[in-house]
Amino acid sequence: MSYKVRRARGPIEFSDAWDEGAWSCADVAKIDCFREESSEHKPDTQCKLLYDESGIYGLFNVKDKYVRCVSTEFQAGVCGDSCVEFFVWPEGGNGYLNFEFNCGGNLLVFHIWDWERREAGFGGFKALTEEDVYGMKIFTTLPSVVEPEIAEDTNWKLGFYIPFKLLRKKTGMPEGNISTQKWRANFYKCGDKTSHPHWASWKPLSTKNFHLPERFGEINFE
Repeated sequence: MSYKVRRARGPIEFSDAWDEGAWSCADVAKIDCFREESSEHKPDTQCKLLYDESGIYGLFNVKDKYVRCVSTEFQAGVCGDSCVEFFVWPEGGNGYLNFEFNCGGNLLVFHIWDWERREAGFGGFKALTEEDVYGMKIFTTLPSVVEPEIAEDTNWKLGFYIPFKLLRKKTGMPEGNISTQKWRANFYKCGDKTSHPHWASWKPLSTKNFHLPERFGEINFE
């Protein structure tokens, strides 16, 4: 099973409803492969992707509870918060980027080319700078801080835009017609330090570790 990224037909607005505007034509990726280590809380999480000539767009829709968000510094550990993630390895690129967003819109992202766990982190990786991510866009329906935790049902959305030039610069992804390319990716939902921790993915994982590119699925551009 693969995911098809459709070319946008018209302007892409994150503020549009899930099935309105350009998003009405986007396919849905369901993030419903929960690790056994998860609590009984299993939020209904979906993501849609679109692209245009400049970059790739994503929109997560999360029907959640026990929502918490306290990380506000760029490159802080957002996975402890109510968090959604998009790991992507472009065709022809050297390694992948792990775009991690908490529900307040804060970002952590590395370029990783050797994902073997070592004492100091990964075998080969480099954290992106704020200059590196200039041109990205992040949209959220929640405030930057959610504390205390919201225990009741909460539907939140997180949108992102990643310029192709960022991916080319960091991974060496070649120039070319995006519509003919096949990338590798996975989508995730987690909340490590919420009252009801959970770990879910689009493609199933063999262990509780999101950094398993051998478990990435294929995404094709229409």
